[in-house]
Amino acid sequence: MDALPLVGATFCFLLSFGYTVLVLAGGRFRLGAANMVAMAGGFLLLSLSLWQRGRVEGSCPINSLFDVLVFMSWAIVLISLLVGPPYRLSLMGAFTSPLVLSILLFAQLAPIGRSAAVRVVRDPYIEFHASLSLIAYGAFALAGIAGLMYLVQDRQLKRRKGGVLLFNLPPITDLGIANARLLWLGFGLLTVSFAAGFLSGMPVNTLKFWTSAAIWGIYGAMLVLRKVHSLPPRRTAALSVGVFVFVLCTLPAIQHLSAPQ
Repeated sequence: MDALPLVGATFCFLLSFGYTVLVLAGGRFRLGAANMVAMAGGFLLLSLSLWQRGRVEGSCPINSLFDVLVFMSWAIVLISLLVGPPYRLSLMGAFTSPLVLSILLFAQLAPIGRSAAVRVVRDPYIEFHASLSLIAYGAFALAGIAGLMYLVQDRQLKRRKGGVLLFNLPPITDLGIANARLLWLGFGLLTVSFAAGFLSGMPVNTLKFWTSAAIWGIYGAMLVLRKVHSLPPRRTAALSVGVFVFVLCTLPAIQHLSAPQ
C-alpha cells in the first residue's frame, strides 16, 4: 500500500502545529487560512489513506491497531472541522493538531501490528459498530480538547494574568457548553454503536465488554451529574481530559481483545 498519503497527512499536521507554535511564540495569534488549509489537507490525505487501506483489506480499515489509530485520527479531525466554526472555537485546530500528530507518529513509528485480522464473514453491523465507536472516541477527544481549553482559560483568569491565549480563546462559558455538547455527541454515537454490536450477535470477549461498558458508564455518569448541576463545568472539563487519556491507554487492549481468535 502506498504510504505517501499518510506521510503527507502527518506532515500537514506538523505544519499546522509548527505554525501555531511560531505565532504564539511571537506573542500574537491571528486567524488565517494557513492553519485551516493544513488541517483540511491533512484530513483529505487521511481520507485517501483510509480508502487505500480499505481497498487492500476489502472492508472498513479498522482491523489492526495501526488502522484504528489512523481511523480515530481521521475522526478527530473530521469533528474538529465540523464543530470548530459553529462553536467559535478558533483555536480548536491549534489544540487538535498536536494530538493527531502524536497519534499518527505513534502509529507509524511504534512496533505495532499492521496486518489486518482476517474475518471469514464481514458483517455490516460489526463494521458499523466498530467504526461508529471510533467516531464516538473522536468526539470524546474533541470534548477533552475543549475541556483543556477551558482549564487553560480558567487558570489564567484566576491568576488574573492575560496573554495571547486568553485574548483569543472563546468565552469560558462557550467552552463549557461546547465541552458538554461534544460529550453528548460522543455518548450518543457510542450508544448507537453498542446497539449495532448487539444486533450483530457477535461473540464478545468478557474483559473487552466490561472495559467498553465502563467507558460508556463513566461518560454517562458525567453527563447525568452535569445535567443535575452536581458536576461543575471545571470538573467536567478536567474529567473530559482524564477519561479520554484513559480511553487512549485502553485502546490497544480493546483492539487486541477484538481480534478473532
